[in-house]
This record gives sequence, C-alpha cells and structure tokens, in this order.
Amino acid sequence: MKTVSDYFGSMVFDDKVMKSMLDENIYNTLKRTIKDGRSLNLSVANEVANAMKDWAISLGATHFTHWFQPMTGITAEKHDSFISPDKDGRVIMEFSGKELVRGETDASSFPSGGLRATFEARGYTAWDATSYAFIKDGVLCIPTAFCSYSGDALDQKTPLLRSMEAINRQTLRVLKLFGNEDVTSVKTTVGPEQEYFLVDKQMFTKRKDLVYTGRTLFGAAPPKGQALESHYYGVIKPRVQAFMNDLNEELWKLGVLAKTEHNEAAPAQHELAPIFATTNIAADHNQLTMEIMQKLAKKHDMVCLLHEKPFEGVNGSGKHNNWSISTNTGMNLFEPGDTPSENAQFLLFLCSVLKAVDDYQDLLRISVASAGNDHRLGAHEAPPAVVSIFLGDELTEILEAIEKDQPYGAKEKELLRVGVHTMPKFPKDTTDRNRTSPFAFTGNKFEFRMLGSSASVSAPNTVINTAVAEILKQFADELENAENFESALHDLIQRVITQHKRIIFNGNGYDDKWLAEAQKRGLLNLRTTPDALPHFVDQKNIDLFTAHKVYTEREMHSRLEIQLQNYSALINIEAKTMIEMAKKEILPAASRYSQLLSATIISKRSVCETLDCSYETEILTDISARISKAYKHLKALEKALATAEKTQGAAAQSVYYKDKVLPVMAKLRSEADVLETLVSADCWPIPTYGDLMFGV
Repeated sequence: MKTVSDYFGSMVFDDKVMKSMLDENIYNTLKRTIKDGRSLNLSVANEVANAMKDWAISLGATHFTHWFQPMTGITAEKHDSFISPDKDGRVIMEFSGKELVRGETDASSFPSGGLRATFEARGYTAWDATSYAFIKDGVLCIPTAFCSYSGDALDQKTPLLRSMEAINRQTLRVLKLFGNEDVTSVKTTVGPEQEYFLVDKQMFTKRKDLVYTGRTLFGAAPPKGQALESHYYGVIKPRVQAFMNDLNEELWKLGVLAKTEHNEAAPAQHELAPIFATTNIAADHNQLTMEIMQKLAKKHDMVCLLHEKPFEGVNGSGKHNNWSISTNTGMNLFEPGDTPSENAQFLLFLCSVLKAVDDYQDLLRISVASAGNDHRLGAHEAPPAVVSIFLGDELTEILEAIEKDQPYGAKEKELLRVGVHTMPKFPKDTTDRNRTSPFAFTGNKFEFRMLGSSASVSAPNTVINTAVAEILKQFADELENAENFESALHDLIQRVITQHKRIIFNGNGYDDKWLAEAQKRGLLNLRTTPDALPHFVDQKNIDLFTAHKVYTEREMHSRLEIQLQNYSALINIEAKTMIEMAKKEILPAASRYSQLLSATIISKRSVCETLDCSYETEILTDISARISKAYKHLKALEKALATAEKTQGAAAQSVYYKDKVLPVMAKLRSEADVLETLVSADCWPIPTYGDLMFGV
C-alpha cells in the first residue's frame, strides 16, 4: 500500500525530478536563472522542455498547456498535443524550449477593461519558472503570466510577481541596516484557509438560483440552522469524509500542502487549510484547490459551493489569508526574537504593516470587493467593511510605552527605548485571537480575514506586498541617511505609533459602537463594492503602484472597469434568475396551493355550511395577499432591471444596481420566503434550506 510520502508531489515537475533528469550544468543554470529572475537561455530551455516532456509522457500526459489566471476569477488553459508529423507520415512527440517559455493565445475574449479593442486578439503567456509545472487530467500544466500584445498585464499573477519583487527590494534595504549581510532575498509567504459548502447534487440541480448564481436567492430559515453550534468541529459525515479523502490525495499528488480539514460553523460548511508556501505558489495552489474541490464533489454526487454567502442567515464562506515575510536564511521577520536588536527589527517591520494598513485601508477593502462578499462582510462570521488591525493587549501596551517613553511592566525600571538592553522579550500568544478583526497579528504572521471564499488570493497579496514595500522604502530612505541609527530608529517607530495607532482595535468588530468609534477615528467604512472600487484610481494609489512598477496607470483603470462591469453583470444575472424563478416556479406553486385551499373550503361547505374552515380561510387570505405583494415587487424588479441595463457608465450602472435593483430583490425575496412557510411541502417547487443544509 502506497503511503502519502510515496505519492506526494508525484504529478509535479519539482526540484527532485529536475535534478534527476537534467544534466548537472543545465540544472544549475536553470536554478541560477530562477533565483536571479533572468530570461532563460534558449538552449537551456530546450533541454528543460525535453526533460519535462519525457517526464509528462511517462505519466500518461499527451498534451501541454500554459495555465494562467485571467481577470475572470478562474484559471484558463488551451491544450496542445506533443505530436508532430515525421517524414514517414507518423508522429513523434516534441516539446521545444520556445513552447515552454512563451505561448500565444487568443486574448480577445478575456476581460481587458478597455485596454484593447475586441478585434485585437493576440496575447502572450510567459512561464513562471518559480512555480513548478504539474500534470492535471493528463495534461502538462505550465504556470504562466498572461499579457497583451502591447505588454499590459491581463491576469492576476503578473502584478503579484511584480509586488513580490518590490517588497524584496525594499526589505533587503532595511535588513542591511540591521547588519543582515547574509540575507540575499526575501519572499512573502501565504497560507490561505479555504471555506466551502457541500450540498446534494440532485437538490442543487433543482435550484436555478444555485445553478446560475452559486447562491440561494430565495429560502426561508429552517427550524434548525447553526444556533446549537453542533456542526462546528463535529464528526465529519461519511459521505463528506470520502470526498475529503479523495481531495487530499489529489492535492497531495500536485504538491499542495493540504493540512487541516474540519466542519465549519454552518451546517454543510467545511474548511481546508494548507501549510504556508511562497505567495505566488500559494496563489496557484489555492486556484487548484478550488477547481479540484468542485470537480471531485460531483464524483461524490455533491456540489461544492464557493460563493461567499450561499445561504441567508447562516455563516458565509471566507478565505483567511495568513501572510508573513521570510528571508532566504530562514528568518521570519514577524518573529519577535530573543534579543534587543531582533526586537527592534521586529518592531520596525510591525510598524511598516501598521502604517501600510492605515495609509492604504481603501486598497485592502478594494482587494476583497465583490458582489458576493458584500453579503458577507459584517455578517455572522466575517469582519466589518472597516479595516483595522488587532495586535492583542500586551503588544499594544508595549507600543504605548514606546510612544510615551514610559516603562513597560512591573519589572521595567528604565524608560522603554528601542534597541537598548531594557527592551523586553516579546512573548507569543499572550492574548486570545480576535475573529472579528479584518487584519490580525497572530504570533508571527498577519491574518487578513476579509477575503471571500471564491476570490483569488493574488489581488489582496499584491496590495499588501506593495503597500508594505512603499512604507519600507520610506523607512529605508530615512534611516540610511541618519547620523545616529539607534536614535533615528527609536524616533521613527515612536512617530509611526503616534500617527497610526488609530488603526489598532482589539475589541469586538461586530459591535455597532465600533463603527461609530471608527468614524470618529477617521477610518473608512466602504460598505459595498460600488462604494469602494472608485478609490482604486485615487492619485495616491496610482502613485503607489506605478512607483513600484506593479501596475501601470492604464492597467489600474482597466481593472477598475472590469470589476465594476463584473459587479453589475452578477447582479443582473441574479435579478433575472429571481424573476424567472418567481414567475415560473414560486408564484405558480403558491397559486396552485391557493386553488387547493379554495376547493377544500368549497367542498367542506357543500357538505355542511357550519363546518369550520378557519385554517383554510386564514391561510388562503394570507397567501393571496403575499402573492399580490410578491407580484408587485416582481414587476418593480423588471422595471428596475430594464433601467439598470440602459444606465450608461460602469460606475453609474453599479451604483444603480446597488441602490435600486438590490432593494427590490430583497422585497421580492421577503414575500416569497413567507410563502414558503405557508405553502404545503408537497406543493413547494424547490428544495428548502433544510433539504440543502442537512441533505448530505
């Protein structure tokens, strides 16, 4: 029987495989090229491509693809076979270095946000050599970046790689000031926890809202939801466990470090958490995880729901982005350390995040903005739309002591200054975790909890990397020119704490009092996607991304356009689905039940006029009133939708959908959900919340 260690990474062209299949000189050249971020020599590329092809064919692959992440929210691939005709009319299997390093694809149908005309079709994919190639469904997949003919980034990965280069440059400058001469490179690492729902496949197919939109647009609350909290960490059902076992095996074959699995808070909700990986690899792995979850669920006669809020009234699904910075020497820059100098270095990097989150709180909110996530933020389990940082009481008290030049703790006799020997050793895990915080320090990393479950982790990490890179640049510029490094360091940290302490909040983010307090502090509350997105192209944000060469201004405007259009398109689909379901299923079912009630009343009274018909009469009266109101809202929704579709301008259209269409959708749903509680079960046309959440 094969063990996990026998097959882990068996479908990955990883370092071990390259070492065994490549000439030593070729292997070393490739590794240097990857490390230095240079272009691959064609002769070396040919050797690598040939080895990659032989390895893939030995595992049953017949095709290859450049696997990329366009602005659609999912991955894309175009398969080409390895076959080439020979002179005898047969075929040989070939794969060149040119095909490995660069591919050409039709980019006309991918979102570009006005960067190019529809008829301008040429696009290029370029191998991301830092992310290993892998075999999926018999196809060799080569992780790539994707750009247009003119060089504009059309994907999620290109800006992420640029941001990783930016934070590497600026972090190295700061580390040199602390004497870390042995550090030659820095990488951000991410561990994205993935939440999801599993529902029965047959029930799923009977719900047009789930099929078309991924969430339920109608549905009354069942008698039992998550109130008893009996599902969280409960015993995993055999059907779900079988799915999880298959999922783990497939992910492990692809080198994905799937580590933790458990039931989440809501019925039918679950979570998978991986071990940390370099950010671009973690992004690739998370896209693979979502894809394989959905594919394998169907094999188990289930459907995996990745929508942020598939069920009203219970927990939605997020993706907790655990982010940190590590050096090539194995140092985590958010580990407090045991010595005063390490403490000072830790404090500076902590302050860089403090200032970055405060200065660019709008960008962090924008990076998680979507129509689906708007339903989740500030709800049962998600942080509010206001961005803040949780540090815990002890670390907050240390920062306050530094700010005020006061002693910290009962044992400290001297003033607390950065870098001197009176600096205390920072203890880990001295306070509880705060699950209501959008951006929480959790011992040696930051957990960004605002991400929606269906989102790519690339955009949020692009923002975090770039924002922190900018602050580190400011710090390095100031400290490199300081006459007295230790004194300048203390003054800098003290100033940052004073100016940016407003972003620190250790309390309950769900409390309405916090929203009022946040407003007093001057923090942004960008509640919805249309509220948040326009700030993406504020001048300070354009300056940030262009200065670090992460986005061009053209690319920023194109992304804004894409996201606004996507928001409107999603709500348009939801509204049309509601109209169809109400017209063809819900209202006809309620009307039929009304007819049954009417027939029952007539039948009873034909036998004896004094027979009690109070149940039938009251229910019939209530249903008739609800049908009338629902139909009124249905007509209003049709009218609002027609106006929305004619509204010019992506920003104006998104606001109209938010302000005019969504409220009418809510009214229609409200009446329909009451009808569900009145109409008999055998007449109701679609599976209920109880059926869906407890049907697996």
